[in-house]
Amino acid sequence: MTATPLAPIAERAQAPATLPEITAGALTWRAATVDDAPALVALYGAVGDADREPYRESLEEVHDDLAAPWRSLDTDSLLGFDADGELRASGFVNTAPGDVRAVRAFVFGNVHPERRGEGIGTQLQAWLIARARQVLAASGKELPARIATFAEDDAPESKLRLHEQGGFEIRRWFADLKRPIVDGEPVPEVELSGSLRLVPWSDELDEPARLAHNDAFRDHWGSEPQTREQWTNGRSEFAPTWSYLVVDDAPDVDALLADPSTDDETAASLRAGEPLVVGYQLASRYEGDFALRGYSFGYTDLLGVRRAYRGRRVAVVALAAGIRAFAADGMDAAVLDVDTASPTGADGLYARLGYVKVSGSHMASIEL
Repeated sequence: MTATPLAPIAERAQAPATLPEITAGALTWRAATVDDAPALVALYGAVGDADREPYRESLEEVHDDLAAPWRSLDTDSLLGFDADGELRASGFVNTAPGDVRAVRAFVFGNVHPERRGEGIGTQLQAWLIARARQVLAASGKELPARIATFAEDDAPESKLRLHEQGGFEIRRWFADLKRPIVDGEPVPEVELSGSLRLVPWSDELDEPARLAHNDAFRDHWGSEPQTREQWTNGRSEFAPTWSYLVVDDAPDVDALLADPSTDDETAASLRAGEPLVVGYQLASRYEGDFALRGYSFGYTDLLGVRRAYRGRRVAVVALAAGIRAFAADGMDAAVLDVDTASPTGADGLYARLGYVKVSGSHMASIEL
């Protein structure tokens, strides 16, 4: 069956000529700057406490997010301050420069718990959606388009209802998983076959790891390739000593180059004789969340295996190495987040390794 051709993105986005005004709450609005990071941390903390979110963002994380080189804070952010100069609401429209299969605009809005019920959230969401439509229309990318947002499954009903009223529909569910270390099952001893080798993460192998990630997630719904600047940005909590890679010391270069699924960047790397990372487990130490959760933990941010290397226990070896590293540093648990509809069967792998769900979240979107 032939797919129906997409209308031009400028037509599908239905971008308004002007953005709606926000009058609720009598706040004073302006664009964000990097210097607003401390005020945003305080706002996010108040929202997280009120909504019982299982995480908090550190000052370093917020600063890195605001300082990302592709961000356009002047046009894609909005902060609302009360008469005393206190930050009471924030809104951001985020886009990713690496999008090639679908062009996306992520919207994030927060209203301080003390100022909810005044209509600020409704008007702020309308501004965010309108600005997202403008961003998508201006992208010039003739691709499927999406305006997306996220929420915890047990978020306040008012927040979930607000998303629904804005036209968002839930498309994807995620599970936050925990594996006890001290009282958990022993970490499996698995050996790699052939020319595969487990190595610690290193600066020299970080770019090959990016290429592996882009290949590994190419068949995941909603995933887009990451550019170099995306890949290296936002690593304030990154834990190199907890992160591991699997490399192939003797890849079948001819076979990989002949494979039509091998992407152009990987092909160029193979021709240049550069190292081939085939799997990875990249972890972070979110120490600020230890007290919130009631236990210390190592967090697996990313776990992936190149498609040509699936079925060779690469993910098990990389993840097991990470868990052992967490244990060696005295962590109580290993934690990660998984797409419940992952095409790789990752949820089954985690279950076999003793991970259990502790909370859930979802992505909701407006598809254009």
